[in-house]
Amino acid sequence: MHTTDRTIPLNHPDCFYIDGKWTPASSTETFEVLDCSTERVAARVARADAATATRAVDAARRAFDHGPWPRMTPGERAVYLEKIAQRVESANDEFARGWSIESGILQRIAKPRIGQFLGAAFRQYAGMAATYPFVESHRSVTGHQAYSVKEPVGVVLAIVPWNGPAALLAYKVAPALLAGCTVVVKPSPEAPTSAYLFAQICDEVGLPPGVVNVVTADRDVSEMLVRNPNVDKITFTGSTAAGRSISAAAAGRIARVTLELGGKSAALVLDDYDIGAAAQTLGSSYFSYLTGQVCHSLTRIIVPRAKHNAMVEALSEAARKMVLGDPFDDDTTVGPLATARQRDTVEQYVAKGIAEGATLAAGGARPLHLSRGFYFEPTVFGNVDNRSTIAQEEIFGPVLSVIAADSEAHAIELANDSIFGLNAVVFTPDTQRALNVARQLRTGSVGHNASRTDFSIGFGGFKQSGMGREGGVEGLNAFVESKTIVLDQPLA
Repeated sequence: MHTTDRTIPLNHPDCFYIDGKWTPASSTETFEVLDCSTERVAARVARADAATATRAVDAARRAFDHGPWPRMTPGERAVYLEKIAQRVESANDEFARGWSIESGILQRIAKPRIGQFLGAAFRQYAGMAATYPFVESHRSVTGHQAYSVKEPVGVVLAIVPWNGPAALLAYKVAPALLAGCTVVVKPSPEAPTSAYLFAQICDEVGLPPGVVNVVTADRDVSEMLVRNPNVDKITFTGSTAAGRSISAAAAGRIARVTLELGGKSAALVLDDYDIGAAAQTLGSSYFSYLTGQVCHSLTRIIVPRAKHNAMVEALSEAARKMVLGDPFDDDTTVGPLATARQRDTVEQYVAKGIAEGATLAAGGARPLHLSRGFYFEPTVFGNVDNRSTIAQEEIFGPVLSVIAADSEAHAIELANDSIFGLNAVVFTPDTQRALNVARQLRTGSVGHNASRTDFSIGFGGFKQSGMGREGGVEGLNAFVESKTIVLDQPLA
């Protein structure tokens, strides 16, 4: 169904959520949130200055040092996580609607994905209150009673990107809260509405003051937050370039970091797999899901040299069949990119691909029939050199590169020849062969015959795709410090 109401209603867009209260902005400066399919303003939210952001950190610091939250039992904190899960599930359509307007994801994809990730994350971590080893008893080497305990890392700065704001917020905030941390959420100015909706829910469920704080700010204030000595841990999802800067700033004061960064993920189609079936899996799903604006997208398609042309044609056919349009329209199969800046970036990469000798087989331009919105045609390149710019740098848009390999070993070598190592897929009907190849790939996730990333187990990358993991038990480990306590005498 097509929707004509393209505004994003927020209860307190001119405020920040700090210390358990909606705090009016100290200036009239705002961020305009654009509907990426129409280029019209869908919302305006307050822009935090340095002083406001510092107040948010100070509130989180007080809540951690003096408030009840870190002193509750994990089970007591889990009760709040369950309440949050219930509320976010009831607000599923509001989160999904904002996601489509801000980032361009198809509404029919957004609705189930919000439920799959947002509420599920809080429920999963609530359940871990009873299973995670917060306290383990040991006998020390000297024979004394000892304990290994997990304690919260402290004040967490959660920097959330624009492409999947609700889900990525959840997998940062839910484990941090269960661990006993307090949090400052810094959403992207391009997509702040999920954070505002989440703050409303935190207010409704009665989280103690200062446990969750939300401020939307630009890069200069974000950099100040990263350097704030009252921030103990930074969890960031975004570009590798920004991750390098955050890592360098955090290293100066030994702040803890989790970085989920860029990718240039490879799909290895082995010689025993049907090209048409692989192309169907890789083409339509890639172009449809967030128009390729996904860090773990499979953008390098590595195929046997003899099947290169067939793969290029099959992917090009899939690209030409895609229907660009309004993400709320059921007939649409590809939505817009999130911003004009992102569309410009994709255009520049396409031009560079052509200049460096790759063959443009499909797409490569703005669609002529859509005069408004940040649209770009699904694009396929053939004859791509694995060392070329479009094969080595993250484009973050609807662009696929087909690369020819001379053997299975060569395909693995090509896949690993990247500064990134986030995701991969191995296409083969032979399960044992898939497992053997997967173990040779330097990536944080590997799927068999489809992309199968799983935040419930753990997600993250090798090399410059990041540090640490989000989701699962490892995602909780990221928000605790381990302490060893050895008693002189047993407890009575």
